[in-house]
Amino acid sequence: MADTSPEALDGRVAFITGTSRGIGKALALRLADAGVKVVSTGKSVEPHDKLPGTIVETTEEIREQGGESIYLELDVRDEDSVQRAIDETVDEWGQLDIVINNAGAIHLAPFEETPPKRFDLLMDVNARGAYTTTQAALPHLKESDHSHVLMMSPPLGMEAAPGKAAYALSKLGMTFFANSLSEELSGDDVGVNSLWPVAAIETEATRHFDLGRPEDWRTPEVVCDATMEILTRDPTECTGNQFYDEDLLTEAGVDDFSQYAVVEGTDPGPTSAWLFDPEYERPE
Repeated sequence: MADTSPEALDGRVAFITGTSRGIGKALALRLADAGVKVVSTGKSVEPHDKLPGTIVETTEEIREQGGESIYLELDVRDEDSVQRAIDETVDEWGQLDIVINNAGAIHLAPFEETPPKRFDLLMDVNARGAYTTTQAALPHLKESDHSHVLMMSPPLGMEAAPGKAAYALSKLGMTFFANSLSEELSGDDVGVNSLWPVAAIETEATRHFDLGRPEDWRTPEVVCDATMEILTRDPTECTGNQFYDEDLLTEAGVDDFSQYAVVEGTDPGPTSAWLFDPEYERPE
């Protein structure tokens, strides 16, 4: 039986893709605060004029707060880059317990405005990137006594996604992999799940793609809290789930979601859930 207390994560090693900013950075900081040794990965090593944050800055912030972290430049589209990063992780810390596939590409446009090159980018970063990273990490995850794989992707269920078919296919593909892998690993004690926010999260992508206003957004902390709830559960029992953050946290006893609102006093709607399930309604 796995240790399901918060202390279960102390000393674990987590490989997180896309930690320069946004949800990935918030997850890295939260896990480090729980005693996890964090591998900060992504393409942003040098500061960018238009995009704040780098994987180096995330690692430095963790270290300044007393945590342990290394940064590794990573292109999830390149399997050699992925394998090299996984190998360096194990060389550094001798183990790998958690993989969070957070890196993502987004393109919300109709079919005729999505050329094959853009389609390939979405599939390579989202579905294939998560597949490649998880496959490279899997031999080490099987050696851990508390291992989790988490996909940042929505529940399955759409039959069509007009206006965003390529993006939806790439994100739903991540969840399909998670569900399939959870069954394949049923005897290996590796928990494999997906997680998606109900409300839009304040990130650079949210602002860039004009996905609502600040009143419509929650902070990344809601995703961090939901992630912690998953990672502290027994991976032999918590696997094969397609979680919404609200449902998971409600089950865990959270009854006040106002703490996550970017604008105090607002109640952000389920705009993130609606991206993949236009008929989504919050439970009464």
